[in-house]
Amino acid sequence: MFSFVASIVALILGYLLYGRFVDRVFGSDPSRPTPAITKADGIDFVKMPTWKVYMIQFLNIAGTGPIFGAIMGAKFGPSSYLWIVFGCIFAGAVHDYFTGMLSVRNGGVGIPELVGKYLGKGTKTVMLVFSGLLLILVGTVFVYSPAEILGSMTGGTTTAFLIWVGVIFVYYIIATLLPVDKVIGRIYPVFAIALIFMAIALMVCLFVKWPSIPEIWDGLQNRGPSVGVEGQPIFPCLFITIACGAISGFHATQSPLMARCLPDEKHGRPVFYGAMITEGLVALIWAAVSSWFFFDGGQAALGATSASAPSVVTAVARGWLGIVGGILAILGVVAAPITSGDTALRSARLIIADFFHLEQKSVRNRFLIAIPLFIAVGLLLWFNVSDENGFNTIWRYFGWSNQTLAVFSLWMITVYLVREKGRFHYFMTLIPAVFMTSVVTTFICIDKIGFHMPLQWSFAIAGISAGIAVLLFYLWKFTKGRK
Repeated sequence: MFSFVASIVALILGYLLYGRFVDRVFGSDPSRPTPAITKADGIDFVKMPTWKVYMIQFLNIAGTGPIFGAIMGAKFGPSSYLWIVFGCIFAGAVHDYFTGMLSVRNGGVGIPELVGKYLGKGTKTVMLVFSGLLLILVGTVFVYSPAEILGSMTGGTTTAFLIWVGVIFVYYIIATLLPVDKVIGRIYPVFAIALIFMAIALMVCLFVKWPSIPEIWDGLQNRGPSVGVEGQPIFPCLFITIACGAISGFHATQSPLMARCLPDEKHGRPVFYGAMITEGLVALIWAAVSSWFFFDGGQAALGATSASAPSVVTAVARGWLGIVGGILAILGVVAAPITSGDTALRSARLIIADFFHLEQKSVRNRFLIAIPLFIAVGLLLWFNVSDENGFNTIWRYFGWSNQTLAVFSLWMITVYLVREKGRFHYFMTLIPAVFMTSVVTTFICIDKIGFHMPLQWSFAIAGISAGIAVLLFYLWKFTKGRK
């Protein structure tokens, strides 16, 4: 528990100290009007109170990532604490802040437009396709997982599952097409409060119970050789498993949504950097709770350390928080993916609209883009339902593509810092960019969804890839970067 407490303190200090430094480097200016004011259209560019923008941003980026990812990541042992803390403060929150604030400074454009501005037009086209596919995967995953939980609570039959899939899908259509303040702006704060309540309640339970769980100084080795992570080395698998609680490329697609609603640049730190720190706190709490279930007295409660993430959530909610608390906790867990799925499809609509310069005040234009997106999600859902391994396959592709998108975003921010800021500020994102480049390269080399190569070969290829990326970056920096 001492490692857990130290990690909580570190995240809070990270926001107060490093978050302030990041904001100062960017130079937020309250006198500059934001896109919510200069481009107000009543649909996507809508000025909203900062507290509401923060709540929506937090729920947008949360999904099941800081819960399910942290539960699965806890099986790697207390090394998960270190990744959540350092990843969140120095990579994830910086990533979210700069993608959000650069969007604010560039009229609320999406991540492909930003990548195109700083990395070139060819990369912009790649990013359009890549981010579009990722958002469709997110929409699919975040229909399936909450429908599975709700279906198990309402009979546990295939029919119940399919009914919930239909209900969630219909909601996605409504939330994607209506103005941002009509559905998202009204219900998201409520769900965000439920998710935060769940995290606070579990943290109180942890302090009351004070369980004996592995500490960082007990060793950082993989502690789950027989619980679903056999043969998965901490590097790179931990850094793919825990994404949303540390760094996630999906967030780069979500920050521009709230960049279109932010009333003041000075509020960027609490909204973008702060929401990521909050997500890190949620991930830490679930990692600690899961450690108790996997490695201490909780094993008897679940029957085996191989318990799935939904089983852990159900056992925790009902066993620790009682009936009312359990309902609110499960509501938070269910609401999180649903409210990330609808904004994922909304982001996809806006990214495509930006690329083809289609204004979105027209209902016709919104339908023109949204219909193909919903067809694609429907086809992937059919694949998930018809193939018993379909969801696991989709999830693994999502995990890799999610972190690969983060790599693009980090390199884009690094180029921006070279062009616009001080001599050494670019190291803020250069180091995370190189690290994540090696992570995604190693994972796609060793994993079954990729090339399934020997680990030693994968490490060598990843090292070479990261080295080439650094070499190309410095060649650009010393030839074109200063211009």
